[in-house]
Amino acid sequence: MIKAKKHFGQNFLQDKATLDKIIQAIPKDVANVVEIGPGLGDLTFRLLQIYKTTCFEIDCELFQILKAKFANEIQNGQLKLFCKDALEQWQEEGGLSSENYFLVANLPYYVATKMILNAIDDEKCLGLIVMIQKEVALKFSAKSKDKEFSSLSILASLQGRCQLLFDVDAKLFNPPPKVISSVIKLQKTKKIFGKDGIFKDVKQYEAFKAFLRAAFVSPRKTLLKNLSTNFEKKALEEIFEDLGLAQNLRPHELDVDSYLKVFERLKEDNERQKRRESCNQPKQKQQKTKI
Repeated sequence: MIKAKKHFGQNFLQDKATLDKIIQAIPKDVANVVEIGPGLGDLTFRLLQIYKTTCFEIDCELFQILKAKFANEIQNGQLKLFCKDALEQWQEEGGLSSENYFLVANLPYYVATKMILNAIDDEKCLGLIVMIQKEVALKFSAKSKDKEFSSLSILASLQGRCQLLFDVDAKLFNPPPKVISSVIKLQKTKKIFGKDGIFKDVKQYEAFKAFLRAAFVSPRKTLLKNLSTNFEKKALEEIFEDLGLAQNLRPHELDVDSYLKVFERLKEDNERQKRRESCNQPKQKQQKTKI
């Protein structure tokens, strides 16, 4: 009898009906699946009936059990099984997979947010269906004006639609978690970078993330006040007026498109400022030379 290890955040889901609902929610055009934390292999077994699957299991004891349980699938190439931390693998060249993939997993709660953000940023990841703590699920799937709407909601919705599919009762796990679990689905339909992408490069995307962190630093304060700690208030007020945005808006009250417009205007203002500075710089140098 394998006992769940608390330091790995293990809660084994073995309810057949719930596992089947997860499988049924996977898009029809998916060919390759990556599973993080396969545990005892109950979801893995179902995935292997349909998809070529790559699994990352950090627990070496469980890895050996899975290796024996799915020996045939490993031998015929249907399953690639690694005893490795998926977060570390993401940092390595090649990432989680050499091919485009769909992420399906019951994620450990303590690293779920970071893993989802990695999947969102991974261009090879075409989407995800993951089970996480409901509180986090609401933040990723929230819509503008929902009280849970956050920077996570915006990052999730940039490339597609993120939705909360269903909740999972704690009693269906072994051991039962102390929180409610939810399954979310994100299917990417847009690109982040490139010719048809939302941002021209990684640098601009990272700048947008920093902009969002500033926007939501104090959710109860106005968006204008939050952004004023990082950007000139006068410039922000002009942008808000031009875009028809009320200055008393809270961060959760602005929609994704409006956040992109504010960011784009700030970027344009910054570029104009840099051009002015570069034009003035030679004159200043020339004056100093004359002196």
